[in-house]
Formats: sequence, C-alpha cells, structure tokens
Amino acid sequence: MHLRRNFFTVIIILFSILISGNLYAGNDKQPRIRTKKQMIEYLNFRLDSLQRAYDSLLTDYQSIVEPVNATEEEIEAEEDPLFPIENTPDNIDSLLNIWYLQKSMTDLETDFESIERDTLTSNIPDSVYIARLQKMNSFIPLPFNRYVKNSIIRYTDKIPSITQNIISLSTYYLPQFEEIFDQYDLPKELKAMAVIESALNPTAVSRARARGMWQFMYTTAKRYGLQMTSFVDERYDPITSCHAAAAYLKDAYMIFGDWTLAIASYNCGAGNVSKAIRRAGGKTDFWQIYNYLPRETRGYIPAFVAALYVLQYYPEHNIAPKPISLPAHVDTFHVNKMLHFQQISDNIGIPVQTLREVNPQYVHDIIPGTEKTYILRIPHNYSMQFVDKEDQIYAYKDSVFFNTITINKIKETGGSDGQRIIHKVRKGETLGHIAMKYHTSVANLKRWNGLRGNTIRVGQRLSIYGSGSTVATKSSTATQTAPSTTTTVASTAPSTSSTANYTIYTVKKNDTLWGIASQFTGVSLNDILQLNGFTKKTKIYPGMKIRIKKAE
Repeated sequence: MHLRRNFFTVIIILFSILISGNLYAGNDKQPRIRTKKQMIEYLNFRLDSLQRAYDSLLTDYQSIVEPVNATEEEIEAEEDPLFPIENTPDNIDSLLNIWYLQKSMTDLETDFESIERDTLTSNIPDSVYIARLQKMNSFIPLPFNRYVKNSIIRYTDKIPSITQNIISLSTYYLPQFEEIFDQYDLPKELKAMAVIESALNPTAVSRARARGMWQFMYTTAKRYGLQMTSFVDERYDPITSCHAAAAYLKDAYMIFGDWTLAIASYNCGAGNVSKAIRRAGGKTDFWQIYNYLPRETRGYIPAFVAALYVLQYYPEHNIAPKPISLPAHVDTFHVNKMLHFQQISDNIGIPVQTLREVNPQYVHDIIPGTEKTYILRIPHNYSMQFVDKEDQIYAYKDSVFFNTITINKIKETGGSDGQRIIHKVRKGETLGHIAMKYHTSVANLKRWNGLRGNTIRVGQRLSIYGSGSTVATKSSTATQTAPSTTTTVASTAPSTSSTANYTIYTVKKNDTLWGIASQFTGVSLNDILQLNGFTKKTKIYPGMKIRIKKAE
C-alpha cells in the first residue's frame, strides 16, 4: 500500500508540473521562469528526476507484488531456439492434468490451486515421509514440503486405482527406461517423468496434441529425431521416444546445471525456466523461482518427487499391482516390405491388439517397409512361427491390404499429426472462415487448439494439422503448399472458381455478403450463410473465399 501510494504521488506531481503556471527553477525563493528556453530546461530537469523516481518505485513495487500475483497469462511464452516446445499457457499441458490409463481415459483434473492452497492430511507422520525419501538416496534431490506431501497423498489416497495401474505398467516399462538413461549417463530417477507425463500410456494424447508416453510436441519431436509420417509416429514408441527424452534432458542439464530445473523445462520449456530465473533476480533454485513459473510447472517437481516415492513405497500404502497383458519378452525383426498386422494375426494367431501394444508407433497397423527398414516386435512365443511362415505372411492378401486407394487415403490424412502450420488470426476472421480456408472443420480446429468455445482473438495463433494444413491453389490439380501465418490472397486472383456443386468466390474490398449474393442469379443471403456456416454477424475480409451454390 505504501509503495502504491508513493507511485500515484509521483504521477500527481508530474501532472501538477505540466499544468502549473508558476514554474520555478528549483525552489520557492528563486524568480519566476520568464522565457520559453528556461521553461523547457526546467521541465526537462524535472522530468528526468521524476523518471528516475518512477523507475525506482516501479522496481520496488514489482519486486514485492509480482511473485505473488504471477500467473500463466503473465508468464508468456518465449521463442526457445534450443527447445521449441509450444510454450504458450494453452499448450503447457502434461498429463498431470489428464490421466490416461492403458486402454481408457479418466479425466481427473488436477486442481493445482487447491494443492498449493490446501494442506492434505494423512495418518502417516511427516517424519516418516522424510525418512523414506532420505532412505531412497536419490541422485536428484527429493525435498519434502507441503506441496510434495499433497502430491504424495493424492497418489496414495485420492487416486489409488490409477496409481495401481501405474505400478502395474511400471514393472514392464521402467526397467527399459533405466537402461536407456544409463546409456546416456543420466540419473535413473528420470524414469518417473513418464509417470507424471502419461501414466505410462504409450498412446496418450494431451489437449495440446503432445503424444506418447513421453508427451512430445511435433516440433520438439522433429528436433530430436523422431519420425512422423502418414504411417509411423515414433512418439508412440516408448523406447524410441525415451531416447529422445534422454537427449533432451541431457541438453537441458547442460544449460541449467541443475536436474530439478532441467526436469521443469521438460514441462514448460527452457525459455520459461530462463525467464523465471531472470524474474527471480538470477536465482537458480527451483523453490526460489517457484512463484515465477507457470502453475502446472510449479506442480511438476512435487509430482516427480511423489511419483518416485510411490514407485518405491506403494506396498506401505496397501497398493498392489494388477496383472497386465503385455508380453514379458519380445523379439525384434527387421521389416523391409509392406506388412499389415492383420496378415500376421491371421497366419500365426497373434491378436492384433497385442501387436498394437508392442508396436504402437504404427498408427494404421501398417509397417511401410518399402520406405526403409523398420522394426517389428512380437511376443517371444510367436517368434519361430513368424520365421517359418514369413514369406506366406507377406503374400497373404497383400493386394487387399495395400491397394492403391487404401494407401493413398492414408497418405492424404497425413498421419497422426501431418505437417503442422500456424495460422495467425486476423481481424474479422472466425473459426468458420479459417476452417474453410484450410479445408477442415471447426471441430478439428477446436480440438487441435484446446478451444472450448468459438471465440478467437486477433493475433491468436492456431495450429492446423494433417491434410487441412494446406490451402487450395487456383487449380485443383496444382501442388498444394502450406502458407505462412500472414499469407493473404493476392488482389489479382480470380474472383470465382468452380467445383461440382458450388462456386468459390474471393472476397474483394468493400464487398458485403448481401452484395455478393445479389451478383449471382438465384442465390440469397441465407444460401450463403447456410453453405458457409456463417451468421448475419459474420465479418468478411478481402481475400477470403466463400462458397456460392450453383444455380439449378
């Protein structure tokens, strides 16, 4: 309150100087300023002094208020050349917020505000938690505080059935992850990150379209060598994506020199962590920059500590793993021909679902071996049958599974993500306009960008994927290319082009929907509204393309 009052005092003084008719050089005893030159010099002097006072007060005010009031909206994302994770608040979305089980999803929203605000209780004394964490002798520090305790209680008491599933899957996946982190000379405790990212579900998909057990966004996955095509998405491969996660974490540790900060950057990006460090005056301890981080990242480290605790001490909380269907041992084969899971299943009896579980990276049950050599994992007990019948398997109904129509249709869909482009919303645009421009649906736009309503704002960036990420050119047979985020249609483009059922009209300057309708025989304003999903309040802009029904 004191600083705020002083702040407004400075503003009042400045205002009074500007409107005052009695201007003095520095004190009341000096003569009145009589010339314009004297007035200008005096004002410059006073303004410089007030600017210094303003800067000083503002710095003090921010140092007290900002740590308390910092929110995700205030901690805006920065471009991060090393780790191009989508760092916007909408996209900071690990599966701490959405828990995915192995074959189904349970939406258990984590209320980080309550975890920070409340104090969950347990019949286990704090001293026992502390002793257990210390006994784990972790290379990565495992502190104990109210946030960590709340996270532990949530795992053990609030969501025990989900924790039971996690423990069950951990016996299969975590030993493999430990081996990978050991290859990179990284702490094995990092395996727990897969727990808080995806609850160990290899096919998890977040609202922000991060995919797989290690929750990679498209751009970061590309940077770390994961392949994503119409047929293959290696983000879904727990082993391959774990190698990418290990490489990321190794790079992050090289930057921050602290495992807690490296882990935090996996959630919100190195840019956000670096910004938090700057805002905290250069402090490099997670708990000292805590209030400057996005809310979910503030909960990430407590959840990491809690996950390690639960993986070690779940028996003490009467949590028992369930039997799992995943095979104990798998053999790996190299595939250099087109191969469909159904070909394998029909010939040697492996359930297609089992093949999907151990080969989740093949998003259409097809291994495109003609592109390059891929690996196939099959349960050990089927290995000899596969070897004996390999030629028969490849030849089985190959003309059915790999006919041109089927393969082209898969390629047109662009795989699980397709090529991603970013569209920057311009004045007058609606979701309907943008969906039409990229030949997709409003539902897709909302799903891809985590939108709950139809409201968008000027300057907002929308992600567009798959076959929808291209804009039609003048000729339907021309090559399609993704536009930049600020691409507009040239004013010299033709105003109309035709398709089988409707005409495409390119909006010109000063056009109105009513005026456009009047240019076409038998076309009413309502026809345009219905065909394009518009309302009477929909705004149009030059270069926009709208459908006009053909006269019958």
